[in-house]
Amino acid sequence: MTVDLQLDGPIARLTLDRPDKLNAMGPAFWDEFGEVVGRIDADPQARVAILSGNGRAFTAGLDLMEMMPRLPKPGGPPDGAKQLALHRLIERLQGVISSVERCRVPVIAAIHGWCVGGGVDLITACDIRLASADARFSVRETRLAMVADIGTLQRLPAIVGPGVARELIYTGRDFDAAYAERVGLVNRVLPDREALLAAAEALAQEIAANPPLTVQGCKRVLNEATRAEIERGLAYVAAFNTGHLMTQDLGVAVTAQMTRQKPEYAGR
Repeated sequence: MTVDLQLDGPIARLTLDRPDKLNAMGPAFWDEFGEVVGRIDADPQARVAILSGNGRAFTAGLDLMEMMPRLPKPGGPPDGAKQLALHRLIERLQGVISSVERCRVPVIAAIHGWCVGGGVDLITACDIRLASADARFSVRETRLAMVADIGTLQRLPAIVGPGVARELIYTGRDFDAAYAERVGLVNRVLPDREALLAAAEALAQEIAANPPLTVQGCKRVLNEATRAEIERGLAYVAAFNTGHLMTQDLGVAVTAQMTRQKPEYAGR
């Protein structure tokens, strides 16, 4: 298992548990995570969840090397079945991330170390985000010749504002916890991982002490304000990337990842 779940009365503790790979999101993550969140949603005692990462990072994002076999090979004659498979894959990954947003209980993300690419998709689906001072973030997909397609483009602008979101998305730059707090991506920055987890625990206890049906009702009402817009945006980017994901630039990005060389993109 790449995801560990501890159900302890009102607080569910969900931990990304692939520390040797910086909790990178490979096939096992995508097969397991949604089901684990579903177990939280189905537990009548659960009132709040804490999502954290084991090891040196929250998550290094999508494990591109491991996921490549699930992507269609570029080139060749038109192949509708290949395109349909890609569209379904994107929708499935979107559903895994959206399971956090749809979970009936609030989810607190406790972020330390790297949180890039798919990690940003994941934390923007959470209700509340806390970070340790060593946290580092990036909408990394842009630098890997991909349009982020599993939630960041739909959720980040509402959290940090459209201008800041566009800057972070278009540049794909790395930014630290202090900046994340300044723009509102995280609520608070704690000195280290130990303090971070303690703060997340205290916040979870405070939420859990409130009437659970009221808290869950608040989450549903807050989500409803943006649900249709998010779902429309996810549907659009799934269709867009079905037709535009497999570019020559993506091949350049993959090669650069493998050889650790600086990529040169030609817009093809």
